[in-house]
Amino acid sequence: MAKYKRVLLKLSGESLMGEKQYGIDEKRLSEYAEQIKEIHNLGVEIGIVIGGGNIFRGLSGAQKGFDRVKGDQMGMLATVINSLALSSALGSVGVKSRVLTAVRMEPIGEFYTKWKAIEALENGEIAIFSAGTGNPFFTTDTGSSLRGIEIEADVMLKGTRVDGIYTADPEKDPTATKFATITYDEVYNKGLKVMDLTATAMCKENNLPIIVFDMDTVGNLKKVINGEPIGTLVHN
Repeated sequence: MAKYKRVLLKLSGESLMGEKQYGIDEKRLSEYAEQIKEIHNLGVEIGIVIGGGNIFRGLSGAQKGFDRVKGDQMGMLATVINSLALSSALGSVGVKSRVLTAVRMEPIGEFYTKWKAIEALENGEIAIFSAGTGNPFFTTDTGSSLRGIEIEADVMLKGTRVDGIYTADPEKDPTATKFATITYDEVYNKGLKVMDLTATAMCKENNLPIIVFDMDTVGNLKKVINGEPIGTLVHN
C-alpha cells in the first residue's frame, strides 16, 4: 500500500549518464522508466523534475566564460532534452506522460501551469516539468521545490547516487555517518549540501518533506513509496 498519494520526484541529470561520461545512458533511462511505472501502477500521482548536468550546467558554463543568463538558459534546454527522453522511455513501457515547459516551446511541450499539471496527474498521466523555473539564477532543485509546492505533493523524493544525507561526502570520507532523519534547520546549520539554500528554504516554509535516497538501485523507489526506512527524511 503506497504511503504517498502525490509525489514530486527529482532526478539528477548526472545520474542519467549511467556508465557514460556524457549524455544519456539508455540502460539507466530504461531502469528509471520501469521503476516509475512500478509506483504509477500503485496509483501514485507523479510529477518529475530532471536536472540537465549530464548535458550542460549553467553555473559551470559561467565559470568558463559563458554569460550566466545564457548559460542558465542552455541548462534549461538540457533539462528539456532529458524530459523528452524520459517521456519517450515511459511511453515505451506503456505509461502516458506529459512534458510541461517553464518557457514557451510548443510543440515540444505544453507551457506549464499548475492547473494543466494537476489535470494531467488526475488523468493518470505522469507530469514531467522541464526548463526549471524558466528563470536564470535558479537551480532545478529550486524548480523541484516550486513544482512540488504548486502541485501540493505529499513529499519530494530526491533520487541521487547516494543513499541519503551524510555528515560528509561518503564518496570522499569513509568515516561519514548517515542521518535517518534531519530537520531543515540542521541541514542549514551543519552546512550540508542537500539542495541549494533557496530550495531548502522553500520546502521548510511550505512544510514539504524531502526524502533523499539512492535512485540508482533498482527497486528503491517502490520501497520509499511504501514507507520503508531507506534514505534520509528532511522535515521541520
